[in-house]
Amino acid sequence: MIIKTLSRSSDTYLPARSTEISRVSRNLDPSLHPFERAREYTRALNATKLESVFAAPFVGQLGNGHTDGVYSLAKDFGKINSVASGSGDGTVKFWDLTSRDQHASISAHKGIVKGLTVTLEGNLLSCGMDSTVKLWDVSAPDSSVPLKTFLGSSGFTGVDHHRSRPTFATSSSKVEVWDLNRSKPISDLSWGADNVNTVKFNQSEQSILASTGSDRSIVIHDTRSSSPVQKLVTSMRSNAISWNPMEAFVFAAANEDFNTYLYDMRKLTRSLNVYKNHVAAVMDVDFSPTGQELVTGSYDKTLRIFRVRDGHSRDVYHTKRMQRLFCVKFTMDAKYILSGSDEGNIRVWRSEASSRSGAQSARQRTKLEYDAALKERYKNMPEIRRISRHRHVPSHIKTATDIMKIEIASRERKEENVRRRSKKGSVPYSKEREKHILGVALKE
Repeated sequence: MIIKTLSRSSDTYLPARSTEISRVSRNLDPSLHPFERAREYTRALNATKLESVFAAPFVGQLGNGHTDGVYSLAKDFGKINSVASGSGDGTVKFWDLTSRDQHASISAHKGIVKGLTVTLEGNLLSCGMDSTVKLWDVSAPDSSVPLKTFLGSSGFTGVDHHRSRPTFATSSSKVEVWDLNRSKPISDLSWGADNVNTVKFNQSEQSILASTGSDRSIVIHDTRSSSPVQKLVTSMRSNAISWNPMEAFVFAAANEDFNTYLYDMRKLTRSLNVYKNHVAAVMDVDFSPTGQELVTGSYDKTLRIFRVRDGHSRDVYHTKRMQRLFCVKFTMDAKYILSGSDEGNIRVWRSEASSRSGAQSARQRTKLEYDAALKERYKNMPEIRRISRHRHVPSHIKTATDIMKIEIASRERKEENVRRRSKKGSVPYSKEREKHILGVALKE
């Protein structure tokens, strides 16, 4: 009798060093693993539960904050550890995110600091309701004296700097473009609005900027022709704009109707997406540096994080002491979120509530990637979807959400009754992404 055996060298399966994990052969034939999906589902369920258990989004606050509400934040696109904040008492403070300590404090304006932006050289531009725009050098020994002061005809509500040229744009009773080397604006881009709320330069198509007006308009301007290009009029006013850093033509607008809308500037007749869940006016919006997520801050005292392709928030952050939010920003590494609220504090949050910033071994990273893949694979299973979507919110948010659901259902029921009793086709169905748009106008 001849007996044939398999012979393998033990060196193939023994680790070279004691710290390495031994290699194990695995047969991937699905017939040999009949319970593979059941085991994976259990692991995905446990990973989803543990993600909620270890969620701790709040990191801390920056120093002692301000003595008045925080109405503007600015981050340096060339650094990840510095940020500036502007308060209602006219104070501008500079912060070190690593130590969360105050770096400098300046009495910049008489009244509310409505806008902050960082220039190419790392200096700071601030604007206020005292009709001035001031340029500050934070690294100077006497940083309390502005390098330059620009005077306007009315109070400024926003400021933003060009990506590669020494020019900046301001919003007040009109949209103006300024040169840092001149004391007067070099062009006026206004189109119809009595008051302009905010202005933002496109970081990719650098000659394009967008503004929002008190006449419920969003206007796209082109600095090459020194004129506005097109205007979008919505049912309610937009409070803030943020351009997607990865998609040049896409921007998000925070609206007074509790929603945030995603637009493509090439086709403003409909929005690309509608981000819901807030129960009060959305005051600010900011894109992640990756362009895959955005954060919104609202008058309902919460901030929410949305994936770009989803319509509902993946997470909501709040504390008992946090009041109405007026500004939110992603940090440049996309790992943290900054929020400025009405009671004067600047809070630091994790963008992923259960993540930690410490060093991770290769084994830990592999486990986290495996869990993330499992959660993505089984995210539509009822139990996993229920656990991953559940969030505890304050009682006033829960009450307002329930009331809003009743109002929406009542409105839809009334519209359906009218449609059923009217001539066929006379009451068309309103599309969710178009019904807030009243019209689009092109500049002749």
